[in-house]
Amino acid sequence: MALKNNINSSISTSLPCSVPILFLTFTSICTVSLSLFFFLFTSPSSRSSSSLISQNALPSDPIKVYVADLPRSLNYGLLEKYWSSGSDSRLGRDTDNEIQSKKIHSQERNLKFPPYPENPLIKQYSAEYWILGDLMTPSEQRTSSFAKRVYDVRESDIVFVPFFATLSAEMQLGKGKGLFRKKVGNEDYERQREVVDFVKNSEAWKRSGGRDHVFVLTDPVAMWHVREEIAPAILLVVDFGGWYRLDSKSSGGGNSSDMIQHTQVSLLKDVIVPYTHLLPRLHLAENKKRQTLLYFKGAKHRHRQGGLVREKLWDLLVDEPGVIMEEGFPNATGREQSIKGMRSSEFCLHPAGDTPTSCRFFDAVQSLCIPVIVSDNIELPFEGMLDYSEFSVFVAVSDALKPNWLVSHLRSFSKEQRDGYRRKMAEVQPIFQYDNGYPGGIGPIPRGGAVNHIWKKVHQKLPVIKEAIVREKRKPPGVSVPLRCHCT
Repeated sequence: MALKNNINSSISTSLPCSVPILFLTFTSICTVSLSLFFFLFTSPSSRSSSSLISQNALPSDPIKVYVADLPRSLNYGLLEKYWSSGSDSRLGRDTDNEIQSKKIHSQERNLKFPPYPENPLIKQYSAEYWILGDLMTPSEQRTSSFAKRVYDVRESDIVFVPFFATLSAEMQLGKGKGLFRKKVGNEDYERQREVVDFVKNSEAWKRSGGRDHVFVLTDPVAMWHVREEIAPAILLVVDFGGWYRLDSKSSGGGNSSDMIQHTQVSLLKDVIVPYTHLLPRLHLAENKKRQTLLYFKGAKHRHRQGGLVREKLWDLLVDEPGVIMEEGFPNATGREQSIKGMRSSEFCLHPAGDTPTSCRFFDAVQSLCIPVIVSDNIELPFEGMLDYSEFSVFVAVSDALKPNWLVSHLRSFSKEQRDGYRRKMAEVQPIFQYDNGYPGGIGPIPRGGAVNHIWKKVHQKLPVIKEAIVREKRKPPGVSVPLRCHCT
């Protein structure tokens, strides 16, 4: 009886405290439920801005990068050689004058880190310059970079090979295409050979088989003669278009040994990077009414399969009302025409040419001109971080080549849809920005810019790369280990 009374007494004294506890519990459940409701049922577009902000946040564990100790003659020394050489025979007078002015400016200041060429044929591939510039920036200024430079290769996640491969190739091409395909007398080949011999004789390469080495090969012909030898490495490329084609002009007559096998490039290990845009950024607040429906400026005739599609598109669209198709080259005059054309057009055509992509796409984004992508095999930078369907129109080649189909399709987009595309483009414009605004590219990079997104993409590759290195160790000599994806 005494026990029963004690129990009743205990219950009666605890009840006053249980009411607020129940109330707080109920409130917490409601709060969590409301949070889940807003996350699950609000539109993806309304969450995209916060997603972009989180992408720009730097994780606490950066990627650790060791810079291979290549001679200066293979990077900044190449720039000095470029500025002291004669003008490029492939350029028009206006662009030659621009380059000459830049060259004199560089010599007078005797810069330790010379500027990259303004030559549009080369500048569009300048990722190599900006990535190395980030790594060469003093560590106390690199607070916004996702890459941490280390000076002991054993501490590194990756080994960056600081060879300006695009500049090397384009300097040789400027002297004439005939010599480029040969090895004897080809200065670019001699530089390629020097780079490969250097890295392959290093302990770092022998330790990993080169799988953790990073090469920047943004020009489709960069390191053309030695690609088979560096295929295990992480390759930073603008697309895969130049890698698995049979070259009918090769000296061997086009046998299988001249083909770069598809297995040498893969989204498992390689990273698609942006071209450097050639046109200035147009801010959303500066956008004006656009009178033209569709705009394209470039070469009508290209050499490979994508070029055939481009020619057919040209013939279909050239006489369409509201469509401007201009043949032109990105020299000083052509640049101003492109700025005017892209900024006054609703849509900008992006067909495949020699390769599935071009700098034109990134110029369109900077001009707030909605890209119309007619390239079935295109690969784009930072997929998984960006949803390109939010600011680009993708069209199958088979549809685009139907008479009257493309123009009718583009006219079906409402003003609200077009404005939505442009708002999204304004958000993503900084992601494709390389230039850090400092002389020689040496200085803090934009936190949400192209270089940091490249580092993050390389970081995503590390698990599969490290697994491949470990698996390689158990194989008998002479047996290679392919990269594998264990995704379901």
